Amino acid sequence: MEELFELREHIEQGNYAQALFLVEEMEEMSKDDKINKIGSFIEIFLLHLIKKHAEKRITRSWEVSMRNSLDNIEDVNKRRKAGGYYVNHEEMKAIIDRRYQRALRRASLEAFEGQFDESELGNKVDEDQVKKETLQSVIRFQ
Repeated sequence: MEELFELREHIEQGNYAQALFLVEEMEEMSKDDKINKIGSFIEIFLLHLIKKHAEKRITRSWEVSMRNSLDNIEDVNKRRKAGGYYVNHEEMKAIIDRRYQRALRRASLEAFEGQFDESELGNKVDEDQVKKETLQSVIRFQ
């Protein structure tokens, strides 16, 4: 909010270079926020997908959570007025790569009643396949 007051001040003073710099900074902050939200939803999706692959089963609640994650990714990623998307295919892949380990750590607490640690659970799933399936699921909207 402080940035908006600063922006207004720069415009009123005719300091357009500083105003444009601030606009760029605010755009970057907005995109970072979108990326963080998308990352959180991807992590939830990955968590359930890892459990599904490891346990070779799926529950209705996992399916619902995965569907909700995909819906939220679609909502957050879609540009309303300008059209298109905030996060492209390559950026989405990078988010999945960054969030996979966290999701695996969380899944180790839930899968098989928490009997396996992160590395043991990781040995029960094909990381590349889980990431590929996640990417296919999240980019199908684009």
